[in-house]
Amino acid sequence: MTKTPRVGVVGAGSLGFHHIRILRDLPGIEFTGFVESRHDRAREVAKELAVSAHDTLTSLLDVSDAMVIVVPTSQHFAVAKAAITRGKHVFIEKPITTTLDEADTLLSLAREAGVMIQIGHIERFNQAVRAALPHVNKPRFIDSERLAPFSPRGSDVAVVLDLMIHDIDLLLTLVGSGARDISAVGVPVLTPMLDIANARVTFVSGAVANITSSRISRERKRKIRIFQQSGYLSLDLAAGTGEFFRLRSDIDPQSVRSAPADMAAFVDRIKLEAPPGEPLKLELESFASALRGEAPVVVTGEEGRLALGVALRIVKEIELTLPSLVGRVQQNA
Repeated sequence: MTKTPRVGVVGAGSLGFHHIRILRDLPGIEFTGFVESRHDRAREVAKELAVSAHDTLTSLLDVSDAMVIVVPTSQHFAVAKAAITRGKHVFIEKPITTTLDEADTLLSLAREAGVMIQIGHIERFNQAVRAALPHVNKPRFIDSERLAPFSPRGSDVAVVLDLMIHDIDLLLTLVGSGARDISAVGVPVLTPMLDIANARVTFVSGAVANITSSRISRERKRKIRIFQQSGYLSLDLAAGTGEFFRLRSDIDPQSVRSAPADMAAFVDRIKLEAPPGEPLKLELESFASALRGEAPVVVTGEEGRLALGVALRIVKEIELTLPSLVGRVQQNA
């Protein structure tokens, strides 16, 4: 794309609001406005952010080269399909769709139309993750915990597709191989869908991950611990901070057995650092760079499809222990 890309937003909910806020002032693009099905909400956002609200998706598509899709997951496919068939590039908030068939259709349509798809796996842009990636080397075990208080937003799908998929994408990125074996448990509590879930994933590389996600917690927590031969990384995604603990280079591993009990005597403690930045802004900047042909797409549609595939396998494993859940993911999507 040689000209300045024209970008619009579909959806002005709590997350869509922030997409609009950032894109409105983002250099290197022309913001074309947004569309929101709730007219009262559209007027409210248009007034607060001093931006244009379109009456229809067609109207917004007419004046845009790319669309940022921030609607409920159940609507991702329909909106993205409408945009792609009009030859528009799309940024789709995670997950890419609710089913693999839908994802495959979008990917096929995008190839035919020659347009790009980027998926909103925002944790790739978390400061702690960006700081840790240079130190990650063949992880063997990863423990991930993501807890959040209940919110109606996202409750149209299981917590696996709402919250856990963030960590699934990170695990696939950190490990660098696909999932081989999966076992999982979970239960619905406040909604008819899964509200808490735990999965154990064994990857093709031999790495193992334990993932817990809950949207009925009284506290917020987003932490990942990565164990590998060179050391141990502890990341606090909520704070954007992390540390790397590794055996000192002047220490013989065999001597550790007789070393002092204080771990600090034979382990280096390294604070992980990366340039600061609002993850959502960095994410949208990356999409704008891809639109201008200055950089590749950071999270491709194929990667979004891969994360969705693992998430749906986890849901299917849970359904084996809770037959009453069978089909609810699709029926409520």
